Amino acid sequence: MLIAIAGLLAWSAIRSRRSKKPIVKWGGAGLAALASVIAISISALLTIGLFKLQARSAPAVDLKVAGTAEQIRRGQTISDSFCSGCHTRTDTLTGGADLGKEISLPIGSFVAANLTPVGAVSRWSDGDIFRAIRNGVDPDGRWLVIMSYTNAGKLSDEDTKAVIAYIRSLPAAGEKTISPADHLTTLGIAMLGAGMLPTGKPVSTEHVTAPPKGPTPQYGEYLISYQDCRECHGKDLTGGKPGQLAPLGPDLNVVKGWKFQEFVATMRTGIDPNGHTLGNQMPWRPIGRMEDEDLRALYEYLTHLPGA
Repeated sequence: MLIAIAGLLAWSAIRSRRSKKPIVKWGGAGLAALASVIAISISALLTIGLFKLQARSAPAVDLKVAGTAEQIRRGQTISDSFCSGCHTRTDTLTGGADLGKEISLPIGSFVAANLTPVGAVSRWSDGDIFRAIRNGVDPDGRWLVIMSYTNAGKLSDEDTKAVIAYIRSLPAAGEKTISPADHLTTLGIAMLGAGMLPTGKPVSTEHVTAPPKGPTPQYGEYLISYQDCRECHGKDLTGGKPGQLAPLGPDLNVVKGWKFQEFVATMRTGIDPNGHTLGNQMPWRPIGRMEDEDLRALYEYLTHLPGA
């Protein structure tokens, strides 16, 4: 449609140039030509955006998860402190929340999927779920936009399998969510074409391992790697930068002035040691569901950040 409109405007500019009236010849031709250029530019952005929307791909994964009791327990721990931030609105992992409403611009609708047997995931293979978590691509090859924006792909192979085992153990609950769940608006597609929206984290086929679990800075760094702290708080955790897609988070060096129990209380109550209430965009509730040992690891990592 835009290409057709651009053609009509270009034709109008040519016709206006043939007019004997100077105001029509120059004014009309100039306005029509300008409008034609704008229409062509928007057409180009939308074309590039649609190409990018279809371009993401990742190899299939051949995998069967054992689903042991230990895997399910570990998967629940990760799910409660990470996955539930998007996929739990009422009942556990039943989805339904439109994450697009949390974005300041109307770039699209992104509905978190129901991960119980009610949802489409129950018909996916274990390898399909692994690929969706690691690389943000569904079994039909569609780009899972929000999944690819998160750091879920940095979960270790074993922890990803544990999440799959936990998902498989869930009882049916909630309602079906729309499929596909992600829909970019015209504005979103144009911004994608213009490079104003990211195309997701790089696709990875590498094995991912985690350090030994324990209250150490090393394990805390691993927890931070897949939690989306850096999306808001910046790559060095020294505060978000204007223009980023996620909300602007403060400098996390502030934690160096807190005692461990104050850090735990902040993550579990949403109120910091100075009495400041954390905003709803800060996922303190799921993070607060972490085990004490994991929160200790986070605290050790944050209080050993370089600089101030």
